[in-house]
Amino acid sequence: MSIFKTVRGMRDFLPKDAEKMRHVEQTARELAGLYGYEEVITPVVESHELLAAKAGEEIRLRMYAFNDMGGRKVALRPEFTASIARLVATKLRTAPKPLKLFCFGSLYRYDEPQYGRFREFWQADYELMGSSRPEADAEILVLTSDLLQRLGIRNHYLKIGHMGILRGILSQWRMNEDQQNQVMQLLDKKRWEEALALIRGSGISQQCLTTLKNVFEIKGKEPTQVIKKIIETVKKYEKAVAAAENLKEILDLATQSSVKFETLVDAGFARGLEYYTGMIVEAYVPELDFALEGGGRYDRLIELFGGEPTPAVGVASGIDSIVLAMKRQKIALRVPREKRVLLIPVNPEMGSRVFEVSSMLREAGVSIEIEVMGRGVSRALSDASRRGFTHAVLIGPEEAKADKVVLRDMKKREQKTVKTKNLIKIIGVREQ
Repeated sequence: MSIFKTVRGMRDFLPKDAEKMRHVEQTARELAGLYGYEEVITPVVESHELLAAKAGEEIRLRMYAFNDMGGRKVALRPEFTASIARLVATKLRTAPKPLKLFCFGSLYRYDEPQYGRFREFWQADYELMGSSRPEADAEILVLTSDLLQRLGIRNHYLKIGHMGILRGILSQWRMNEDQQNQVMQLLDKKRWEEALALIRGSGISQQCLTTLKNVFEIKGKEPTQVIKKIIETVKKYEKAVAAAENLKEILDLATQSSVKFETLVDAGFARGLEYYTGMIVEAYVPELDFALEGGGRYDRLIELFGGEPTPAVGVASGIDSIVLAMKRQKIALRVPREKRVLLIPVNPEMGSRVFEVSSMLREAGVSIEIEVMGRGVSRALSDASRRGFTHAVLIGPEEAKADKVVLRDMKKREQKTVKTKNLIKIIGVREQ
């Protein structure tokens, strides 16, 4: 017995698990095409400086970082946005706007492994760059819900906020950006009292502290009412009011889409990544206590990496989390089942004929396997049944002379002799 195991936090995906992951991936790719996002592929290993620049303290501490053989400090990517921003700041610097980019792949964070959290995980990422208009944010909200709907995930809702509300209040009282980032990290972890203690310790006024406490309490499922309450609460803070009005514009547009979704507008909602500047979103289902998707607006990241000032907004969809949600909701894959055919030579002399027929069927798109274990017909058919083949094709000397084969339907347990040229028409490619 092997003593080797997977590294902690990493996983093997057996065929059924891999099929679920690829199904979500394929749906995400199809959605990208429908919305006009073009795929890019970025390296798994990036400069540590790039990835750490605006990742947030939590992610910085959990990156897989190391020195390469040239002495350069590098890291495995913990998320996609920094890599995409680098790409736009360099190779796509002069590309016409908007840029709508999609990518898919594995990411790495040294988290404590637990249900729904792994050290290697997969995401589908959508980034819309070049537009500061609310239409861009609204598209990201619609796309976020659309993916879950196409996968059949029920009762999901979007938790939506705006980083400009909290930052608008804090910046008016001259709390510096590093302190603000620490506050956002604590709020992201729902450590409200620690966040308030940090704010209090910065010398902020009691009036401002009271306003923040009131803001933290504002949330609800009726966007118009919630935003009205936010504006009333932060009316003395010009930037916070502008942020709330921007959120109203975004939600007014998003709700006009035929993709309908439930919302929870939360004025005290924050995300830990330091680069967010505007609308933020996370998608949830009642069965799980962690987000399936998350993203938001980040208008200064590309400029930070040396590019032109470029507003941007995006969302990352957690493939692992979505698969867990589908499992909890008992959602079967909506994938047409491929016909699977096993070709069985009646004797070894039929080997060349078996390869000839297999090539013909594969060219027509039929999934073919050849019996390569040297089993007799009876044992080969038993194995075909156990492994889920839909059909078996038996090729013997008499059939070969007449350019025929014996076709067996494994479900019906019926067989008949047919012309070889008619196999494709009789079998088909997929089950109806």
